[in-house]
Amino acid sequence: MRSTTITRTRRATSASGGPRLNRRNRAVAVGAALATVALVATACGNKAQPPGEGGDYPKGPVTVTAPAEPGSGWDTTARAMTEALQKDDIVTSPLPVQNKPGGTGCSWITSMMQQEKGKDDQIAITSLASQTMKARGLCEYGPQDTTLIATLYVEDFMVVTPEDGDFKDLDALVKALKDDPQKVTVAAAGDDTLPFALFAKEAGIDPADINFVNYDGGGEQTTAMLNGDAKVAIAGMSEFRSVLEAGDITPLVTFAEKPLAAPFDDVPTAKDAGYDVTLGNWRGVFGPAEMPDEAVDYWAKALEDMSKSDTWQDTLEKNQWASEFSTGDDAQTYVDEAAKTVEEGVKETDLGNSK
Repeated sequence: MRSTTITRTRRATSASGGPRLNRRNRAVAVGAALATVALVATACGNKAQPPGEGGDYPKGPVTVTAPAEPGSGWDTTARAMTEALQKDDIVTSPLPVQNKPGGTGCSWITSMMQQEKGKDDQIAITSLASQTMKARGLCEYGPQDTTLIATLYVEDFMVVTPEDGDFKDLDALVKALKDDPQKVTVAAAGDDTLPFALFAKEAGIDPADINFVNYDGGGEQTTAMLNGDAKVAIAGMSEFRSVLEAGDITPLVTFAEKPLAAPFDDVPTAKDAGYDVTLGNWRGVFGPAEMPDEAVDYWAKALEDMSKSDTWQDTLEKNQWASEFSTGDDAQTYVDEAAKTVEEGVKETDLGNSK
């Protein structure tokens, strides 16, 4: 048995049980044992066929769903992925992107498992968010239950506040949380609650006292802050990037293992600030339940080609996403292990009792 800690820059393996969540002086991280080189394979071990070989799939448009509103991390991923696939002529069929918000991804993942079962003309973006929702008992399904096609990357979480808000730095936020956590409205989607809850516990604050308000993604969270409906928000860094660059919001802390790259290299990590919590948000692609093997193989190969393209590499660098590409059994192992780690985190913070 072994546990694996995945950071933005390396993977480290220890000799103990499964992935674990740790308290002070021990980092908290989502992880899974992955091969150095991702294998493009189906569950039975067959290699994926290159697009266009061995069949006529796809026969028409394939819809790419972001299960949240525009501006969310799922939306950003869906649009960046389709741009790379089509700009580099990896996929020539139309790839319309649709937004289907609802239940922090639960509505669409349920549809993919039930209503879209067996179809080959649908793929969707998934992430840690859906695992947190399942672990909290708020959704029947998680990514580990779906027709998983690939993991794509890991993104660091960031806590932000309005430029003219109440908190000028992390110390001010912690003080306010200790004084009266109910007065600090925290805009958070389903996955965002977990790292903030772990951070609160490290700071000596009961996570059950945190005043979380659910939003589906960074776009809604930013609007809530700028309208005065939330004091702070937490999401993946890329969900706030344009507003950060405009100077309308200020970053307070990131849960990255190491400092971010410029222009966000002066944002303190929770770990460096004395709160030893790190957690990354993985994102990937899945299809409907019982998706035909031909379609799974096609998308595994297409996404592998995309992961090596200049367009996708530029996207990773621009958004400070750490590549974590895998397919087949490797991807399933990654997601299964991440689900176990999320379940431990939910138990540790009692998030399952704060529905």
